[in-house]
Amino acid sequence: MPPNLVAATVRQGLFTRIVGRRLLYYPELSSTMDEAGKLGEGDTEEGAVVVAEVQNAGRGRQGRSWVSQPGNLLVSVLFRPSLEVLPFISIIGGVAAARAVRKVTGLEPKIKWPNDLWIEGRKVAGILAESAIAGDTVWYAVLGVGMNVSLDTDQTEEISAFATSVNAAAGEEVPREDLLRQFLMDLDALYLALGQGNSPIEEWQGLLSTTGQRLDATWGEDSYTGVAEGTDAMGNLLLRQDDGSLLTLTAGDVTLRGN
Repeated sequence: MPPNLVAATVRQGLFTRIVGRRLLYYPELSSTMDEAGKLGEGDTEEGAVVVAEVQNAGRGRQGRSWVSQPGNLLVSVLFRPSLEVLPFISIIGGVAAARAVRKVTGLEPKIKWPNDLWIEGRKVAGILAESAIAGDTVWYAVLGVGMNVSLDTDQTEEISAFATSVNAAAGEEVPREDLLRQFLMDLDALYLALGQGNSPIEEWQGLLSTTGQRLDATWGEDSYTGVAEGTDAMGNLLLRQDDGSLLTLTAGDVTLRGN
């Protein structure tokens, strides 16, 4: 079993104000999202971070499973945001993940709407946000990030066609503790800025690989085709359909035409 990733991260200095107030490491969990959700149901203050070496029931968006092997990053963070801040939790997760990869490796990741991290056209990380709301009050929100660092995607049939890892893209072994530390520090800075009214949307939009691309979009049993004109101020996709109408998609999956 690899060494405690949280201990290695903290030893080299983690400088945050909110994210990382509490750091929990587990050699194995069913899901970091579920564990962080349990903390949210109690009185744990926001900023708690749950890290697992292995998940046996990890999940991505729309209930899909997430390949969870040792040597990668499996992280969930507990927030207690306002209702106004809530829609941006997933967005700051994507921006923080992109910043971390860029700062640590020099690579230039992009974001495939709604919030998957891609390097050179292949998926390297998924971002998931879940929340519990009562009336107009957000009880808690959990941001989860699964990042392929050392995963040999060629050995995993269900993702080999479209996924990659940080190590493969960088051509060298990248220290996971460096990626985790940088991610948590950037996430902390973005969350603090968000609380002060500074939206991350412009930086996030600049990372989107889908803008200007012709694509197919699906949500549930519905499918649409058109050109992505960008997103609105809340991160919803603006799709110009072939009949000229402009469709706003709040969620879904997109596939670039020809890919």
